Amino acid sequence: MTIPDKSLARQDHGFQFGNYRLFHIVRRGTTSTIYLGEHIHLGYKVVVKVLNNWMASDEQIRKFCAEARLHASMRHPNIVRVLDFGVKGNIPFMVMDYAANGTLQDSIEPGVPLPLSAIVPFMVSIANALQYIHNHNIIHRDVKPQNILLSLSKEVWLSDFGIALALQPWNAHHLQESVGTALYAAPEQIEGRPSKMSDQYALGVLVYTWLCGQTPFSGSSVQLCKQHLYQDPIPLRAIVPAIAECVEKAVLKALAKDPYQRFANVQDFAYALMIADDDYYPNPTLFMQGTLNMPQQSSIPYS
Repeated sequence: MTIPDKSLARQDHGFQFGNYRLFHIVRRGTTSTIYLGEHIHLGYKVVVKVLNNWMASDEQIRKFCAEARLHASMRHPNIVRVLDFGVKGNIPFMVMDYAANGTLQDSIEPGVPLPLSAIVPFMVSIANALQYIHNHNIIHRDVKPQNILLSLSKEVWLSDFGIALALQPWNAHHLQESVGTALYAAPEQIEGRPSKMSDQYALGVLVYTWLCGQTPFSGSSVQLCKQHLYQDPIPLRAIVPAIAECVEKAVLKALAKDPYQRFANVQDFAYALMIADDDYYPNPTLFMQGTLNMPQQSSIPYS
């Protein structure tokens, strides 16, 4: 079977694909294409991730199906749900919840520093999702704004677990395929030794970028790799002097070259920023004593 091309997908009436009608392409990747669609009988909106037909080798189909099984096994309010899976012809597809407000990349204006109070809700939700998958011995390995979705009610959903299944070590060739990925790659991930701490590092890059209005490193994929490996980021307060010293220390700790010098887990990183945010916890002592609870549901009950 051949998937209709982009021009056909943009027609108002779309095209039928199994029990779904696909309207237009949301994102096209190397191995798969994501469409906006709706269930033809029930009428609710969905996104449908379809393996590109030119990638439909037995090995790619196996990997796509494994990604779908792994993703569908996750039950957490900050991870986008898999609603359905099927095979049309020889093309597998995965159906997920529709994120009406797009991605964090769409929602946050680049180049503009944000106050801590604006980013903590996003950061806590992402950390909860990451802690949940880490508790299940899964490493995401591709935490970046494009893979963080926002629902109609602005709930934060972590998405895209394709790279989490890639068993082969990373190398410069893989990173050159996506500067967007290299921007967030931890040193040990570049060296082919990814760990749970690699996801914390990527979240640290996100937080640094939000607070400072610029990424800690820039350049080509090769330049980014070298900087992640050997160069310290500019201190946050040198860019935005109003950032609290404790916030700077927390972010730089998450960005430590040595993963063992980072926080013990990703939620500890989130806690450090939450305590520093007076809008969330006016009295940090109460939070430390456990009198106040986290604003988003913790991942622990879903372990």
